[in-house]
Amino acid sequence: MTHPALHDWNRRQVLRGFGFGALGVGLSDVIAAPVRPAKGRRAKACIMLWLFGGPSQIDTWDMKPNAPEEYRGEFRPIQTTAPGVHICEHLPRSARLAHHLALVRSLTMSERVIGNGDHHADTYYMLTGHRPDRSFFVESINRKPKPDDWPFIGSAVAALRPGHPALPGVVQLPARSGEITGYVNPGQFAGLLGPSYEPVMVRGTLDKPRDLTVPDFELPGDLSADRLRDRRQLLASLDSWQRSAERPGGPLDTHDTNRRRALSLLTSSAAKRAFDLTREPERVRDRYGNDINCQSVLMARRLVEAGVPFVCVHWIAKQVGPAFIWDTHGDNFGQLKNDLLPKFDACYSALLEDLEDRGLLDETLVVVCAEMGRTPRIGDPRTGGKGPPGRDHWIHCQTAILAGGGIAGGQVYGSSDKVAAYPSDRPVHPEDLAATIYQAFGIPNEHAFRSRDNRPLNLLDEGKPLPLFG
Repeated sequence: MTHPALHDWNRRQVLRGFGFGALGVGLSDVIAAPVRPAKGRRAKACIMLWLFGGPSQIDTWDMKPNAPEEYRGEFRPIQTTAPGVHICEHLPRSARLAHHLALVRSLTMSERVIGNGDHHADTYYMLTGHRPDRSFFVESINRKPKPDDWPFIGSAVAALRPGHPALPGVVQLPARSGEITGYVNPGQFAGLLGPSYEPVMVRGTLDKPRDLTVPDFELPGDLSADRLRDRRQLLASLDSWQRSAERPGGPLDTHDTNRRRALSLLTSSAAKRAFDLTREPERVRDRYGNDINCQSVLMARRLVEAGVPFVCVHWIAKQVGPAFIWDTHGDNFGQLKNDLLPKFDACYSALLEDLEDRGLLDETLVVVCAEMGRTPRIGDPRTGGKGPPGRDHWIHCQTAILAGGGIAGGQVYGSSDKVAAYPSDRPVHPEDLAATIYQAFGIPNEHAFRSRDNRPLNLLDEGKPLPLFG
């Protein structure tokens, strides 16, 4: 009788977990081989910090101290190491590293999406660089991820920029964006690239911040540690399981060589080392911060250092009032001051300093972004005036931050109006940000793939890289 755990651990899950991008085997049957990439590659890896919920631009990176009180709020700006650039007083460590940063203060979705902010549609737009189709606005939060969705930027990078042969091409941690609310957001999946390029998930919880686990590394209970010491014995056990699994429904749709390559990753010493946070000194773990998101950022540094091309940290947090995370409908200033900004400031500054000290910043692009900003005017009618004031959804202006990977630091691209409501100069759209990430890797936007009937398929329908590179 087949062991239940082994029965659930099938070929598709293995491929979804690791992807053959890291092995250079090829794409799914939906997408054929890519064309030759563009010249001038700068970045070898990217770490994306996804601040799900949407932080307030006017209270963080694009402050307006001269705006009316009902807009500017209670925080004060401080000078940074970039001349003339000011950010929030609750980001002091980041301020000391602003000479590495490029602040894009004119990121907008105006005239390109419907409404004033929907986490589903806007997450998809930001994480793929493609405008959400009509289904997002018909089905709203019930719109599920689909296999023919455009791929997450990280999945596309994994397909076009294979990394270490024993490591996955793209990793996401510590959770799926939106799952804490019960609605998993589209856009964070491989989509039409197929399961081979799904991000490997590293899981963590708020109450056990140091306990990050990799479900794809968890072997069935009847495979003991002693048996794992002998890779041949492990593969023999898996072969026996597959023969058993094949009996009811015929052969599994796999090539033996590819299967063995994928399964061998489970016993890779390089993978074990990269995903083992206990190897980090306590002082380093404390420097990043004892929060699940902060420890995830440290894990991201370990992974890109080991050779993973793309790692995305999806920030998670507890519920406050009617919202989660950076979605500060209520108590905007209290949440930012007492929880969100101090934790972010600690791990973000630690990451940049760590990458620089290790000689990795020049080849590692670090992107901080979210699916929306917050309303410039303080107060959210959703709360009914109860509790400390918050800010509602706002798609018309937000700030993204880029560093490393060839980005020239100490600059501001674009600007917003006097209350950070709309771009006043050089508007940037999500497809432009996606194009900039691809440009950092030297990946061309046009005709990057060919479909099964040999039609050229662009990575992006629109978008041009921003002139941020040094």
